[in-house]
Amino acid sequence: MNRRQLMTSAAAALTSSSALLPEIAFGSPMPSSPARPVPPVAKKIPKTIEQLGRKRTDDYAWMKDDNWQKVLRDPSLIKADVKEHLTAENAYTKAMLASTEALQQKMFEEMKGRIKEDDASVPAKDGPFEYYTRYDKGAQHPIHARKSVAGGAEQVLLDEETESKGKAFYQVGAATHSPDHKLYAFAVDEQGSEVYRILVKDLATGKVLESPVESTTGDFCFSPDSQWLFWTFRDDNGRPAKIYRRPARGTAKDDVLIYDEPDEGFFIGVGATSSDKYIVISCGNQETSEALIIPAADPTAKPVIFHPREVGVRYEVEHWNDHWVIRTNADGAVDWKLVTAPEAATGKANWKDWIPHQPGRLISGTMAFKRWFVRLEKVDALNRVTVTAAPQGENGGAEHVIGFDEAAYALSLEGGYEYDTDTVRFVYNSMTTPRQWFDYDMKSRQRTLRKTQEIPSGHDPSQYETRRLNAKAPDGAEVPIFVLMKKGTKLDGSAPLLLYGYGSYGMAMEPSFSIRNFSLVDRGWIWATACPRGGSEKGWGWFLDGKKFKKKNTFTDFIACAEHLHAAGYGKPEKTVAYGGSAGGMLMGAISNMRPDLFAGIIAAVPFVDVLNTMSDTTLPLTPPEWPEWGNPLEDKEAYDYIASYSPYDNVTTKPYPAVLATGGLSDPRVTYWEPEKWTAKLREHTTSGNPVLLKINMDAGHGGASGRFDFLKEIALDYAFAVWAVEKGWA
Repeated sequence: MNRRQLMTSAAAALTSSSALLPEIAFGSPMPSSPARPVPPVAKKIPKTIEQLGRKRTDDYAWMKDDNWQKVLRDPSLIKADVKEHLTAENAYTKAMLASTEALQQKMFEEMKGRIKEDDASVPAKDGPFEYYTRYDKGAQHPIHARKSVAGGAEQVLLDEETESKGKAFYQVGAATHSPDHKLYAFAVDEQGSEVYRILVKDLATGKVLESPVESTTGDFCFSPDSQWLFWTFRDDNGRPAKIYRRPARGTAKDDVLIYDEPDEGFFIGVGATSSDKYIVISCGNQETSEALIIPAADPTAKPVIFHPREVGVRYEVEHWNDHWVIRTNADGAVDWKLVTAPEAATGKANWKDWIPHQPGRLISGTMAFKRWFVRLEKVDALNRVTVTAAPQGENGGAEHVIGFDEAAYALSLEGGYEYDTDTVRFVYNSMTTPRQWFDYDMKSRQRTLRKTQEIPSGHDPSQYETRRLNAKAPDGAEVPIFVLMKKGTKLDGSAPLLLYGYGSYGMAMEPSFSIRNFSLVDRGWIWATACPRGGSEKGWGWFLDGKKFKKKNTFTDFIACAEHLHAAGYGKPEKTVAYGGSAGGMLMGAISNMRPDLFAGIIAAVPFVDVLNTMSDTTLPLTPPEWPEWGNPLEDKEAYDYIASYSPYDNVTTKPYPAVLATGGLSDPRVTYWEPEKWTAKLREHTTSGNPVLLKINMDAGHGGASGRFDFLKEIALDYAFAVWAVEKGWA
């Protein structure tokens, strides 16, 4: 988990897309408003901060509520002057975008029309049952259910739609059944603050057990014998700090602390191995990791360290039959390698290379089955799946790759419950091809299509085309760009361009299908996804070249992508809108300072823009864990100076900025509401262009926006309508 990682709900896999002809096409004037609203003017209360011999002044520090921890749990506690200002900002944004309301509604209806409202996931078999989620028509939240493999009636395990009634926000994180199929546990967040409560339901009686687990990250697992529940405790600073255990049907008085993480900069979590032989506690940050194991045969045993943490060494463990498989960057394996270790001798001295490091081939994930081992790899920004037979099996360790034909596509593995199976499930899609769920028989190598994402309002892939481009960065690096547009779009600069980017935490942007983006593409827009350094599209080295003291590569890469696209006729500056969220919002802030001339508009969703102040505030949930990513400006002068040189909020100066829309959530623990609030106030103070600077804060949600699948689409429709408005200068 990290602060700036945009979250996707379980419902996202059940959404789809169409090719509606728009009623409002690009080029038609936006309805004009009679008078331009007057923006709020934030008061200035200068606060001088001295740090490492440096001094800075923050005029808007007052926007941070000193009681923010309590506000996360109860947003009604926000201090009056902050609430007043946010309310005024929301009203101003609504007034400024009033002329786009018809377009917002039209785009929302288009996106909703691309979703099969009564959709359902492909059932996942576990012994005598198949588990799945489904939606009732019109419902914002899913139903969790199961059916007997032998046939019979559906049993509802959790009805989120019913549970969400009367609540402004309701989101289920982890949810799963106990291995004996008698209990169902689920983690619920009702503020958007990511402070979860874990509830356990007795499936025989239908009753939720007394004494839910409070103050958790939402991370939990049952022991393989179904007798115990393990979970991660969230402390007052919003950090995963401890692992507890209680009887699966127990209460708070039965809770036992089994692990207390000593490093406030480490994330922790708990889960079981695929073989169900061990419970694993995982600890780590972006540079260092450690695992502790508990034998499933003795779930109350004290956790044992798998291999002691070493600075710079990361590893993840999976148990496979009679030994361990470890994914690690040890010994300079930048793009990771797989090593093995005996079951009873887990230390690094016993690790033996199995799948050696290969530069440019990023091993990004693994899955273990009794007779097979599967790994997900990325080579030159595209994923592939490699299947290896168990050495002791009839295929004697042979491996093969699952291949695909499209030049650009997205591919992911979907986890299952069963270990003793020859079937692995993967999901395939591209920017033009809706998602397809396949069950793959690893023995016969046959694929069975289980589901194709249905687009009720229609979608014809032949009407669109996708391209893979490369932009040359200032230092010569080739930066991938994925492009989606309607077939026949003229590349003469006349089409408007939406350029999306992220570029942090090693997260790779995929050329994937989106039911949302067609509401711009069908209006003649070109959608481009840039893959700047800081992601892992071209391997883990691509990430390392865009973090910490190389962070500016992310910004210059993105700028290079914009310049390359413009030079090739994919839009031009006055018709280009940049879009990014979370850490991608930081990217938006940086490029607006560096090259405002390249963009007509900037959309910064939950933007991490107050980097220097946030990385200097150890009370915030995720600051210490992210020092390896950004640097520690409290102790390192070089880190302070480098962050200060690009931090978007600190580098706002008097210049002609493009139109800006910043969004946030009042209960967001990752990018706190005051970051976009402070940034927009400072931008509005300094811009000389006359272009509007807008702020929209969801007063009932956190980092991921609205929890309902349709309410979330309304937020996206607002973003896209702003893009059209910015290009057409709808305020003029």
